[in-house]
Amino acid sequence: MGSLFSYFCAKLWEIGAYSLKRKESNVGTSLTKTQLLTELRNEQAAWEALLAEIGEAHMTQPEVAGGWSIKDIVAHLTGWRRRSVRRFQALLNHAPDFLPPWPPELQEDDEINAWIYESNRNRPLADVLSDSREAFQQLIDTLAAFSEDELQDLRRSLGLEEEQVSGSMFFAHFHQEHEPDMRAWLEKVKKNANSSSSDIL
Repeated sequence: MGSLFSYFCAKLWEIGAYSLKRKESNVGTSLTKTQLLTELRNEQAAWEALLAEIGEAHMTQPEVAGGWSIKDIVAHLTGWRRRSVRRFQALLNHAPDFLPPWPPELQEDDEINAWIYESNRNRPLADVLSDSREAFQQLIDTLAAFSEDELQDLRRSLGLEEEQVSGSMFFAHFHQEHEPDMRAWLEKVKKNANSSSSDIL
């Protein structure tokens, strides 16, 4: 992973995201809770649209990225999102700490990613997709439970003094690290399908 990961991992990985560069129009502004939740739902809708375009029939095919299938990527993102949810639930309940959804002795990203992969690779696709949607709804429900004032304090709580907590923040890791691979692979699948159709004709 690149230097952006190295810079932000300690702060942003805890909420399962990397921070995108802020748009100039957003500098110095703070989103209301309604705006934040709307942004998140819009991001989720775009994610679901991409999955629908890929189609479940293609989601277990390997070699999308580093040997991972679409299903593996979904499980990977869900695992880290569950950590996001636990982190925010701890902040909401003023708890001093929280347990991650993987064995606490795992500390390095590579070993955590390997654990998520091994825990999900033999599970049915339907269960992995259901987990993804459930984790997103838990994130929405948790953020919705914060008051407006508490939500505005999240930047300080997470050490993001210069960054706005936004919907795109929670999907930035997907956009930067996985979406390019997924879309490139999808184009390859479409090209192969078109080629096969041409051969038949």
